Amino acid sequence: MSPVLAGVLQLLALVAALGLSYRPLGDHMARVYSSEKHLRPEKWIYKAIGANPSVEMRWPAYLRGVLAFSAVSVLFLYLLQRVQGSLPGSLGFVSIDPDQAFNTAASFVANTNWQSYYGEQAMGHVVQTGGLAVQNFVSAAVGMAVAVALVRGFARSRTGELGNFWADLVRGVVRILLPMAVIGALVLVACGAIQNFSGIHEVGQFGGGTQQWNGGAVASQEVIKELGTNGGGYFNANSAHPFENPTGLSNLFEIYLILVIPFALTRTFGRMVGSLKQGYAILGTMAAIWIGFTALMMWTEFAGNGPAFEIAGGAMEGKETRFGIAGSSLFSVATTLTSTGAVNSFHSSYTGFGGGLTMLGMQLGEIAPGGVGSGLYGMLIMAVIAVFIAGLMVGRTPEYLGKKIGTREIKFAACYILVTPALVLCFTAASFVLDTPSHSMTNSGAHGFSEILYAFTSGANNNGSAFAGLNADTQWFNSTIGIAMLLGRFLPMVFVLALAGSLAEQAPVPETAGTLRTEKPLFTGLLVGTIMIIAGLTYFPALALGPLAEGLAA
Repeated sequence: MSPVLAGVLQLLALVAALGLSYRPLGDHMARVYSSEKHLRPEKWIYKAIGANPSVEMRWPAYLRGVLAFSAVSVLFLYLLQRVQGSLPGSLGFVSIDPDQAFNTAASFVANTNWQSYYGEQAMGHVVQTGGLAVQNFVSAAVGMAVAVALVRGFARSRTGELGNFWADLVRGVVRILLPMAVIGALVLVACGAIQNFSGIHEVGQFGGGTQQWNGGAVASQEVIKELGTNGGGYFNANSAHPFENPTGLSNLFEIYLILVIPFALTRTFGRMVGSLKQGYAILGTMAAIWIGFTALMMWTEFAGNGPAFEIAGGAMEGKETRFGIAGSSLFSVATTLTSTGAVNSFHSSYTGFGGGLTMLGMQLGEIAPGGVGSGLYGMLIMAVIAVFIAGLMVGRTPEYLGKKIGTREIKFAACYILVTPALVLCFTAASFVLDTPSHSMTNSGAHGFSEILYAFTSGANNNGSAFAGLNADTQWFNSTIGIAMLLGRFLPMVFVLALAGSLAEQAPVPETAGTLRTEKPLFTGLLVGTIMIIAGLTYFPALALGPLAEGLAA
């Protein structure tokens, strides 16, 4: 079987698995967030944290819940790392330096999971399992809660109430993420991923010498890092490590985990607003971009020029032979079009255009299908922009899902789409103006520029993957990427929740002959075009200096 055919078959199998999961999972999540009943374990949690899950919140109160919970999470994870050397199960590792502890705490709480350290050489069992893995669950649940609050803003009228943050948070963990993670971890263990609390082992190497290998609760952390679109890795090699991703089957399963909740949330959206067709329109937009990026990535990596590429059957540098070009391309597109950040190959070794695609996927806003929760609310913000543009073209006040998109709403949407590009481009520019940061680059020229552009694109978009080749474990990068991750996560949430509150206060607008039909393929095409134009106009100059220049010079 040719590698190209194998790649097509993997893509078809993945689409089939996602299709089978779409309806039951989407409907289940809609029931979870619409239910008025509380499970007994959930009641115990509410009692422990002193929350009343039955009290409805307006958007400022909902936002305060998000920020307060996240601030406490950052502080807890920071302190846990700082005292690691005194904890049992630390495997002899010392406490983490302040700048790196801040960077890691900000990273995992912001659902980014950027890592400027070697996992198996820095973090013991307590920090990995009691700190990082826990944040993988709750940070994903925070994103889902904010998305559901925005959906309620469209679904409700004449009220500013968006639900209860604490109820949405707990339900997301207890009823959705935890059950799926248990099943997924068992599948990964069956595929060969390790799950233990053993210490460090010295093993012999072929040709003499020894190498140290760590044990750990890897499968349970691997499953939630993919399912919650978190990223990161128990080991420095991330999902290229055989303890995390042993076989081609586990590789395909991990890609499925990354995509299943973000895609299924479009049906949840359709259920909650009372129109499945609206959910299908958002799904169609996400799927069109994802399939297009996947096809382009496979083409550019299989069609590499030169004798070495021809002998290897494509651009195999930096890729695992277990997965090949097809499995690596599928994984790289899935992680960079979501906020996952896990990698099974090294994006720095991709062709110039392939590396550019990984960056562009993040720069779109990671909305196809995007992160858990963040993908849906990011796409809905783009839908608001699209109907506004359509309204300008026909001279009519724009409406979306029966709500008028006025001056206030479009200001919130515009602020949302400006935050991340400002962080990426300003921090990238500052890194080249100052003398010290540029010394961290392994490469010069266009590829070196891409290393730094990718780092801040990944951090500000809460992706967490690395281009490789950049020494990011410095005070400058630990601090600035940490700031970019926190601002890139929580500033957009401010505008999302403010928009949700504004929409919920409105009375529904009756549909007329002039109303834009947002459930039709025409709107899907308009939405795709809007996304590509906004990203292209924003990032094209920077991409032209990096991956495009490198690709054209190859």
